[in-house]
Amino acid sequence: MEKFLPPEFDLAGKAPTSESLKKWRDAVGTIVKNRRRRFRYAADLEKRAEAAEHMRKLREKIRVCFVTYTAALRFIDGVQGKVSSQDGSQRIPEEGVDSFQNGLSEEVRNAGFGIQPDKLASLVASYDIKALNKLGGLHRLADLLKVSLDRGVNPSDVSIRQELYGANKYAEKPPKGFWMFVWEALHDLTLIILIVAAVVSIGVGLATEGWPKGMYDGLGIILSIILVVMVTAVSDYRQSLQFLDLDKEKKKISIQVIRDKTPQRVSVYDLVVGDIVHLHVGDIVPTDGIFISGHNLLIDQSSLTGESVPINIYEKRPFVIAGSKVQDGSAKMLVTTVGMRTEWGKLMETLSEGGDDETPLQVKLNGVATIIGKIGLVFAVLTFLVLTIRFLVVKGIRHELTIWSSSDALELLDYFATAVTIIVVAVPEGLPLAVTLSLAFAMKRLMNEKALVRHLSACETMGSATCICTDKTGTLTTNHMVVTKRWICGAIKDVSWSGNVSSIDIPQNVLEVLLLAIFNNTGSEVVKDKSGKVSILGTPTETAILEYGLHLGGDFGEQRKVKLLKVEPFNSERKRMSVLVELPSGTIRALCKGASEMILKMCDKYLNSQGEIDPLSDEKISELTDVINKFANEALRTLCLAYKDMDDFHGNCIPDGGYTLIAVVGIKDPVRPAVPEAVKTCLAAGIAVRMITGDNINTAKAIARECGIFLDGDLAIEGPDFRLMNEKSELIPKLKVMARSSPEDKHVLVKTSRNSNREVVAVTGDGTNDAPALHEADIGFAMGIAGTEVAKASADVIVLDDNFSTIVNVAKWGRAVYINIQKFVQFQLTVNIVALIINFTSACISGSAPLTAVQLLWVNLIMDTLGALALATEPPHDSLMQRPPVGRDESFITRNMWRNIIGQGVYQLAILLVLNFYGKHILGLESSDATLVNRTFIFNTFVFCQVFNEINSREIENINVFRGVFSNWIFIGIITSTAAFQAIIVQFLGTFASTVPLSWKLWVYSILLGALSMPTAVILKCIPVSRNTTTEQHDGYVPVPRGPEHV
Repeated sequence: MEKFLPPEFDLAGKAPTSESLKKWRDAVGTIVKNRRRRFRYAADLEKRAEAAEHMRKLREKIRVCFVTYTAALRFIDGVQGKVSSQDGSQRIPEEGVDSFQNGLSEEVRNAGFGIQPDKLASLVASYDIKALNKLGGLHRLADLLKVSLDRGVNPSDVSIRQELYGANKYAEKPPKGFWMFVWEALHDLTLIILIVAAVVSIGVGLATEGWPKGMYDGLGIILSIILVVMVTAVSDYRQSLQFLDLDKEKKKISIQVIRDKTPQRVSVYDLVVGDIVHLHVGDIVPTDGIFISGHNLLIDQSSLTGESVPINIYEKRPFVIAGSKVQDGSAKMLVTTVGMRTEWGKLMETLSEGGDDETPLQVKLNGVATIIGKIGLVFAVLTFLVLTIRFLVVKGIRHELTIWSSSDALELLDYFATAVTIIVVAVPEGLPLAVTLSLAFAMKRLMNEKALVRHLSACETMGSATCICTDKTGTLTTNHMVVTKRWICGAIKDVSWSGNVSSIDIPQNVLEVLLLAIFNNTGSEVVKDKSGKVSILGTPTETAILEYGLHLGGDFGEQRKVKLLKVEPFNSERKRMSVLVELPSGTIRALCKGASEMILKMCDKYLNSQGEIDPLSDEKISELTDVINKFANEALRTLCLAYKDMDDFHGNCIPDGGYTLIAVVGIKDPVRPAVPEAVKTCLAAGIAVRMITGDNINTAKAIARECGIFLDGDLAIEGPDFRLMNEKSELIPKLKVMARSSPEDKHVLVKTSRNSNREVVAVTGDGTNDAPALHEADIGFAMGIAGTEVAKASADVIVLDDNFSTIVNVAKWGRAVYINIQKFVQFQLTVNIVALIINFTSACISGSAPLTAVQLLWVNLIMDTLGALALATEPPHDSLMQRPPVGRDESFITRNMWRNIIGQGVYQLAILLVLNFYGKHILGLESSDATLVNRTFIFNTFVFCQVFNEINSREIENINVFRGVFSNWIFIGIITSTAAFQAIIVQFLGTFASTVPLSWKLWVYSILLGALSMPTAVILKCIPVSRNTTTEQHDGYVPVPRGPEHV
């Protein structure tokens, strides 16, 4: 069937264009029963167009403001130059504050603040540097906001600040209530037509047959519609609640602030005007603000301005805009504008209404539903025409064409209602919605298993992943680092963390230099809470180094009593961090730490066993290289610390050579206990695992061996060597470890794997520079603990516990989603085919449809909403990870599915057609209501065929359909309630459903005929079906024959 789908329904798995999204909507055409429901979780292209226009205007506004701002800076610099050359001072106009306090509201004045919220917002949004200077600068602004730049906001003032200056929240549409889902379900065009037909039927019936008999048929249809609408609304409402829970999780973003002189992390949505926020590499700026102090703060405003060139922020260029990204450096910022008063807030309001992109499977099943809908429409029209023509022929034979009664009109109305109901059953509206249901269920369960899925398509695509490119630190390892070995003054020592301080064997002068390097060349902090408890705020590597410094007897506060001149923060390109400090003696000292080989190349001296400086000979370099490799082969991360005293310096430049080596430290980061088993599971599932790390290649190989990633015959390579290779695609299948890699190396590896090797690639990332690789990959995983906000914003899935095993769980759930949708499609297509053919064939031959409108509505409920709930929410089982991944070009409706659909369809049609034409004779029915009993028996048998076929559909290939059934209470509940309500319809609601109570024998026969579909399924599954894809994987893996698991 997929071969007949137009190309418009072949949607890109990631970041589809607006044009492609519009094309498939147009291709669906008018064969949609309920557009509101069908496209509920599709992107709102009109809102997106509004957001794009808003973004264009915003970019133009910011560009104009920024040009004006730059010109103003140049003018001020020129004026200051002239003033300083004349009298060396600059006077701030006294009337500056008064102009800002004009029009101050009573509430703001009474609270003690000195500036109106709108004026403050305009000051920053328009980059008005002149106004800031006129006001009196940053410190005067802080006074007006009642905040100390050292102490921060008093926690008791938070509520009044939120009340006056606003909360840092964006306007969002309120969630839909239950009755809104009921209203949307009632927008089904076929149900509306049926309601009209039912009302007409009641009117005609009352006129001809009187009260109450005349209203039974119409009332039965209305009651059935109410049941369908309510069940549909309940299902959709529960699904919306799951998405709301996921949205709440997505908004759990925290940032470091100073409040009451205490560093703490708070939600970005709890920030208030006056807060002192710490910005670090990878943060997304949560509010508008003004730079207080910092080092090398580089801001990327491309998301707002479209300009890719980052902007350096410092005292003379202090404005920072919400939504921009910290590309490098660190700083403290004064929050000036929050929430909807920021331009970013206004933009987010529009963007949030645009919705998420639909997934490729949703679009493909929309195409399948469109094709089946067209076929169903043809069958419905033909059924109505055949029934009407037969009716007219019979009247003609009786010479009654000119004689018409209300009963004739009622009969034609019944034909019309039956035809419309065939469309209800034939158009599988539930197919694309079942994808959303299954994905929502999987996303909810994955959230409990520490994976936050940000994009629906990621969960779907992960089931097809053939390769996982994973980071080492924190993903494969625990990220709980500790220094276990060190080389100092020519001696290797194990670091003991028990007993006394381990610094007694280090010369005093070396210890002083070492502690100075540890506590000053760091981006982390050692803080004490009110109880005196010491804690370290920073990355695990920095924490390990600082803990070692404290263990050596160092005091963070004492060691920081030097003047910090310049900082070059660590990044993945330089692979080092450097600072320039001025000692109390006036000496200028450069401190450097980072990747061992790189720092060693920058050194030409070292501290010997007496603590004296000796030159680094080739022999000593070779010895140190052996030390580094020895540490690395023991799976230790190695870092070198070095320093250089400078006689003079120019422009605070930090040198790139001439350093004296202080120490080499080996940091242990143990492999997570569950990782080796998770890697083994991936290999059994045909998923290659590649480790990408910035560590030494020997460290990387040792860790990879421990994880089971790097085996004999596999390839390990360093990033610089990989960059120089021409035929990368030939290398990739054997590549398992890439060491000393840069983010660009990761991006190239992912891109080549996808494009040249046709792999479905999942990649992990935690840094700002990982964003391109996360965006390029089919599925991007960001680390929830170690990951930056920029990385998380670029990712499809956030791994909340940074654990590789969680990624494997996502793969398992992705496969479960894919196969669950296949099960539901198989089940629904079987019902579609049988319902269409049985009604049409019977209409052509006997002149009446065996299934009435009410009965077909009940069947529609079974196969649509209830069927989706039962089959699309099956949890995964371990055998899913013992089969190869689904290929990029493999057909969704497989040959095995067609075998089952056709086989079950033939069986059901044979039973029902025989019963339709010979049922009275076979069953020995001779009473006056024999025809009604036979039709009731057909209806009952048809329903139980679907009940048992629903059980069959739990497994497409395997014979054992009961595996894990008792762990799925949703499935058991739906099967039980379907059978129970069927009994109620037949035995007690015959007046409305056109049925009569059946004897216990007929009930047994109905259930047995339905149950026979199960041995039929066993026979069908024994029929071999050729596969249209090979199971051999790109890495030479061939799945083990399934054996007993196949049963």
